[in-house]
Amino acid sequence: MFSTHTQETVVGTGPSYVSDQHLAGRYSVSRPTIWAWLKKDPSFPKPVKLSPGCTRWRLDEIEAWEQSRAAA
Repeated sequence: MFSTHTQETVVGTGPSYVSDQHLAGRYSVSRPTIWAWLKKDPSFPKPVKLSPGCTRWRLDEIEAWEQSRAAA
């Protein structure tokens, strides 16, 4: 007998988080540039420390920041 394995995608209702590596790829910059933006631009979203060694940004806040930059 063969068993069929299916992969389900579970969509959560909570916020989505992205890493500095994801943001660097999104904007075609280096990871240190993301951290420099955080220090130099007060409008850049603040990251959330989910656990030791795990810092992420809320995707909805990043998208809102992008919209504010496009409107400026």
